Amino acid sequence: MTAPGWTWTYEGYDPEDEGLREALCTLGNGRFATRGAAAEAPAGPVHYPGTYAAGLYNRSTSTVADRRVENEDLVNLPNWLPLRYRIRPRGTAEPGPWLSPDHPQLTGHRRTLDLRRGTLTRWSSYEDDAGRRLTVTERRLVHMAEPDLAVQRAVFAATGWTGTVEVAAGLDGDVHNRGVARYRALADGHLTGWETGAEDDGACWLRCRTRTSGVTIALAARFRAAPRGGTDRCEPGPRGVRRMFTVPVSPGAPATVDKTVALHTSRDRARAAPLPAALEAVRRAPAVPRLLASHHRAWQHLWRQVRLDVPGMAGRILRLHLFHLLQTLSPHTARLDVGVPARGLHGEAYRGHVFWDELFVLPFLNLHLPEVSRALLAYRHRRLPAARQAARAAGRTGAMYPWQSGSDGREETQRLHLNPRSGRWLPDHSHLQHHVGSAIAYNVWQYWQASGDTAFLHTKGAEMVLEIARFWAASADWDPALERYRIRGVVGPDEYHDGYPDADRPGLDDNAYTNVTAAWVLTRALDLCRTLPEARRRPLFERLALSHDERQHWDDVAHRLHVPYHRGVISQFAGYGQLAELDWAGYRARYGDVRRLDRILEAEGDSVNRYQASKQADVLMLGYLFSPSELAGVFAQLGYRLDDDGWRATVDHYLHRTCHGSTLSAVVHAWVLARVRRADAWTYCEEALTGDVADVQGGTTAEGIHLGAMAGTLDFVQRGMTGLETRDRALWLDPAPLPQLSKFGVRFRYRRHRDIDLRIHPDRVRLTVPDSEHAAVRARLRGRPFTVAPGTSRRIDFSDP
Repeated sequence: MTAPGWTWTYEGYDPEDEGLREALCTLGNGRFATRGAAAEAPAGPVHYPGTYAAGLYNRSTSTVADRRVENEDLVNLPNWLPLRYRIRPRGTAEPGPWLSPDHPQLTGHRRTLDLRRGTLTRWSSYEDDAGRRLTVTERRLVHMAEPDLAVQRAVFAATGWTGTVEVAAGLDGDVHNRGVARYRALADGHLTGWETGAEDDGACWLRCRTRTSGVTIALAARFRAAPRGGTDRCEPGPRGVRRMFTVPVSPGAPATVDKTVALHTSRDRARAAPLPAALEAVRRAPAVPRLLASHHRAWQHLWRQVRLDVPGMAGRILRLHLFHLLQTLSPHTARLDVGVPARGLHGEAYRGHVFWDELFVLPFLNLHLPEVSRALLAYRHRRLPAARQAARAAGRTGAMYPWQSGSDGREETQRLHLNPRSGRWLPDHSHLQHHVGSAIAYNVWQYWQASGDTAFLHTKGAEMVLEIARFWAASADWDPALERYRIRGVVGPDEYHDGYPDADRPGLDDNAYTNVTAAWVLTRALDLCRTLPEARRRPLFERLALSHDERQHWDDVAHRLHVPYHRGVISQFAGYGQLAELDWAGYRARYGDVRRLDRILEAEGDSVNRYQASKQADVLMLGYLFSPSELAGVFAQLGYRLDDDGWRATVDHYLHRTCHGSTLSAVVHAWVLARVRRADAWTYCEEALTGDVADVQGGTTAEGIHLGAMAGTLDFVQRGMTGLETRDRALWLDPAPLPQLSKFGVRFRYRRHRDIDLRIHPDRVRLTVPDSEHAAVRARLRGRPFTVAPGTSRRIDFSDP
């Protein structure tokens, strides 16, 4: 693998790495995406050509461990990639075999992802026993300017022979959701009602629908071959359709086959029925060179909006991360009703569900594509009624958002999960991670701070924040012995701890992260109650039946929630300090990689619930969400003193007791250590950067990239190392550049100002504000105020008074 500048290249063909390469070579435009699979190879143990449309789910029921289990999945849509070929040299009676990277005639293979232009180019060379060589160059794209289109161009070159290449290009609807091995015992057939056909103008089409959600999917394809040969026919089948071409080739005279595909669904807005819309789209689409040019221009415009200047290999990996973020959540996303899929549109892990990963994604988008952030928050607001119903079903008021969300906002978390190490299906209690509500409220607040969008904050945003606060107040029980409120029966970000040892009920009490963020949400809700304009406040309070007494109760809870401690450090939850210490050295010696410590211990008949061992950052997540001064302020509000020594002791405690079973953990640890133990931060920064590139989780990237971790690395540079905060109508800067990355630049939007340029050096910062009619930008560097007028630049040394 090489990554020079703006390209990402894999030399050679390795079936064992094919899944990883397919995921990392996915192409998308925010509306749909397709994995970088071989177009000439069918789905199977090696290749998995998945295509996924944002927010398109289907529900199915399976029998697992003698229980009926219902799951909702992001649907693997019909495959538009098929493009097979074989040669027929002049004078031979029969054509040769269908060729693919798995065929023994393969002599060379290369796959190059062009990040600047948003294209994937695959180059393959084949040679038969007679020395006749065929070289195939396939370029593809998922169009960023025309979000219903995708394109393939295949060029066939002959060396040492003359004859024809027979090409079979088409659409395949016989697909299943089989991209995750541990799900294969579950129902995987989400499509039904296939129809195929061909039009008089040569266009081929396929139409089907999802089994239970009833979404109609239609694909249409247009083909062009040059030079034209003899065979040219369309062959509709029961679940697919293909076009057969015969194109002449000879040394120095290659042949080209172009394929333009349109994908439409019944979820599309302002469109005709899906099939007529798809056919119309391929008919009006310009020729492939013009499509390539307009696609390149769209990407050029995007890269200008999200510029990130970081040197070296770190910069190249960050560019790859940004590329995949933009393919999943592009400006087209702003017109869709979708959330943040934890694994992008790159695979089927987590069933395409929406978790709390937006907590790591929106802070970056807020400063580049705030209209996309707004749409992602609107997804949550549309599902507020479902969150209210969930709270009522749990005997509470307010809104209880699901840990896993899909199409309609109900809880999609599995109640069973498979341990591949033991082969046992086990109860899954992760639905008790109610802190997802705090993440949504946090994102509402951060979006407003960065964008200044009071119209959203005072309407949809306020309604969500107030209902989430109401849920936390209803979840807090008064403990007279402690003279504190307590939140019981939850699971924190750690996830490996879902109950007390040998307890007959799941859940933990007083998870510190949950309680502290709940107090923060209650405080922000009270701020809103005070600052909402009367024209907004009165109808909202009446609609929510929000009384003065209830708001007083919120204030009481916000100041008296319990935060447990043990041995001078913040406890992850009440009773954490009484758990046994794990023999970390012993387990690493026996198993090597202990990231999935939960599976290791369960296979031994043990449980992580017995030990002080965490999957990922939990308490330390507080240092990710809040600056040191903000965090100390929240603790002071609760009646606790959190000084630098206490926080360092807490960081050190969990640093040695976390196995990093989530890619998000390295991001958080890099962020926190950049402020506390800078010398150790780069180790975690490197792990976060290479998490998917090197597949550090051991095979999980093939199931879909980790979007939260990718966005988290971008935000680590943008906000973590710059200390950039958007609060109190100002930019707050507190740089903490690492020795390995001490000079870099970011460009971002802040409120009405576009393309603000921030340059960080080891001893200074430079802030440049483009010319405009807007007011000067107010900023603070480590507490020192300054302003930068539009059209000017300001350099400030760290040593300046």
